[in-house]
Amino acid sequence: MANDNIENRRVLRLEEAVTSSTTGCTVQRGCVDERLTGKCIEYHNDQWFEFTPAASGRYFINIGGQKCRDVRGVQLVVLTGQPCQPATCRILSCTSLGTQDDVFVTLDSLRAGRPYLLNVDGYLKDFCEFTLQVSGQAAGMPVSYFPPNPTRVLPTASRVVELNWTLPDSLATAPASRLMRREVHQYRSTEVRLVPVQRDTYGRPVMSYTVTDTLPGPGSYDYQVVTAKGDAGPAPVRLRQWWYGYGPGATLPGADAEPAVLELPLNKYPTKSNLSVVITNPSTGRVLLSRQLINQPANRRQGHVPVRKWQEAGIEKIAVEITCHPLRGHFFTDKLLLVLPPQASLR
Repeated sequence: MANDNIENRRVLRLEEAVTSSTTGCTVQRGCVDERLTGKCIEYHNDQWFEFTPAASGRYFINIGGQKCRDVRGVQLVVLTGQPCQPATCRILSCTSLGTQDDVFVTLDSLRAGRPYLLNVDGYLKDFCEFTLQVSGQAAGMPVSYFPPNPTRVLPTASRVVELNWTLPDSLATAPASRLMRREVHQYRSTEVRLVPVQRDTYGRPVMSYTVTDTLPGPGSYDYQVVTAKGDAGPAPVRLRQWWYGYGPGATLPGADAEPAVLELPLNKYPTKSNLSVVITNPSTGRVLLSRQLINQPANRRQGHVPVRKWQEAGIEKIAVEITCHPLRGHFFTDKLLLVLPPQASLR
């Protein structure tokens, strides 16, 4: 790959959409410093780009068309400083996607004539093809900088869920809201409802909305409400985000039955450390689950992983890779091979 090394970085022109791939790329260890980004990413197969704005102001990094080996997607670091001199660098943005949605990263107050470096890598060692664009217009959904905490999954005993949100005054000109849904194992989010902004008899925009959606089956679902972009309106904004758990493995209110879960050994990691957990089928290498969390050893439920789907698929063992980014010190990775409990032992 031509832009594998920083000295051969690809120079981007405004509005130019380029296609690239992290497959076959390597890391120049002398040109990166994970002490700057250790809580966000781990370098594995990165490549380099550069952009110099002609005018100062706000720009958007649009990432789309991801085709990844796993579900994880790419990660993006935007920084200033001298190439291969980490001590001179300052991180402007650090993003790990965790999905293959089309997303954008907002960069405010870029200075005219100043070069900015973009580093793209496969998140958690994924291999990805993607398109990259620096633009004055956002494309896709706003990136989620803080992945949902698995302990905040809302258990539901019904396939029908109710979702409500409020449109702030500053976004009253948005034409509609997009209701997006993704099951945790799916690569991309799907728009399940487009809710136009309504107006009352005086022509004033209605600010509060409530809709229902029917879950297609058991699983853990990520819902997001994002404003639709008008012809001359602002970039899309995320209004709300929820996680719902339905079916086997979900802890339902008042349920006496023991959920079909396996508990990960998270109590060994420092409190408030950032943990990246990737679970694969050791027989095929297929990613079964990928999640990020802030470790809270007192909350045992945080380490619970639903396993009934895997049991029903005949999986007997899972490979677990846990990367810990402590508040102090360097990150480290543990690799475990865990045996799933027999299905008959779980009620």
